[in-house]
Amino acid sequence: MTAAAVISGLREVVLVGGGHSHALVVRLLARNPWPRAQVTLVSDVPHAPYSGMIPGHLAGFYSRAECHIDLRRLCDQAGVRFVGARATGLDLTGGRVLLENHPPLPFAAASLNIGSTPSVHNVPGAAEYAIPAKPVPRFLKAWENLRALAASRPIRALIVGAGAGGVEVALAMKARLGPALTLTLVHQGDTILPTHAAGVRRRLLAALHREGVIVATGQPVTSVRADGVILRDGQHLPADTIFWTTQASAPPWIQASGLAADPSGFIAVDAALRSLSHPHVFAAGDCATVTGNVRPKSGVFAVRAAQPLFDNLGRHLAGTPTQPWHPQKNFLSLIGTGRGRAVASRGPWAAEGVWVWHWKDRIDRAFMNQFTDLRTPPPADT
Repeated sequence: MTAAAVISGLREVVLVGGGHSHALVVRLLARNPWPRAQVTLVSDVPHAPYSGMIPGHLAGFYSRAECHIDLRRLCDQAGVRFVGARATGLDLTGGRVLLENHPPLPFAAASLNIGSTPSVHNVPGAAEYAIPAKPVPRFLKAWENLRALAASRPIRALIVGAGAGGVEVALAMKARLGPALTLTLVHQGDTILPTHAAGVRRRLLAALHREGVIVATGQPVTSVRADGVILRDGQHLPADTIFWTTQASAPPWIQASGLAADPSGFIAVDAALRSLSHPHVFAAGDCATVTGNVRPKSGVFAVRAAQPLFDNLGRHLAGTPTQPWHPQKNFLSLIGTGRGRAVASRGPWAAEGVWVWHWKDRIDRAFMNQFTDLRTPPPADT
């Protein structure tokens, strides 16, 4: 701990990133603050998107405000300092979070919840011409531009990547724009949703066909151009806009900072969510990999990690042993189809219907409501 990390007898705790885990940690702090700690949340955006509702926003079910957490307001309510800046690295020797256009922040303990972005650097042209699904502000701006263009003429769009995110975004976009949008979903594997059960794949493939989404599987994209993509067989798929929803990649500054990382560059943490190399640094959500207990990069695990992250940061500050977290293997997945219906799955089980959408809507609204009134009990665990 550096001298700068202790101010007026208070230990500085810096939460880097405003993802689901940290938003929930701040909410927990409002009810049970850590003794003798000054907590700062750093985020490059004052309103954090809730991933569960973004496809619903694309489909027109939710306003932008309804699917974003007001981080500044949340911090004010919880007595947490908010710093609007983009983190660019960690000075682990000096105990400082490095920020863009802002002085470094000293810390005695830090936690990272900075998410991930679809990998665009392994396909020529993708970084220049494709719009990744994250960061969400850029993605939503591209979506609004596409909607404006569709008001004047028919348009063509591509979505590269057919995991749950790509499929749900495709259905939402097509439901919103209808015949004005010719949409192709491209996936390098032989089947969409490769990590889901067959019943889920069957239901969502049928939904894609009903909407008129063109599904091209087994054809990796080999290059991206301003006017479309080139597939492995040499075929050119034209597009006005290309959205990229492939597997997640880690921010490059993680490894550059000296933190231990997994082979994909994500922060390697133990079961208590502590860095394997720097035990005063914690991490949760997409940016972290729990060594020996790897789980998909999914918002559900970022939400579930919040309580153990809060507890273990508190234990670390108190000098008591941390406790392991064991994330579940099977988890509930609710995927909207853009038409007021959704598909539910958990392990091999699957179901579809209007009732599933209402179920998903209740869960998502309950999650967001807890940030409006901090006295509201958290929603029931699902």
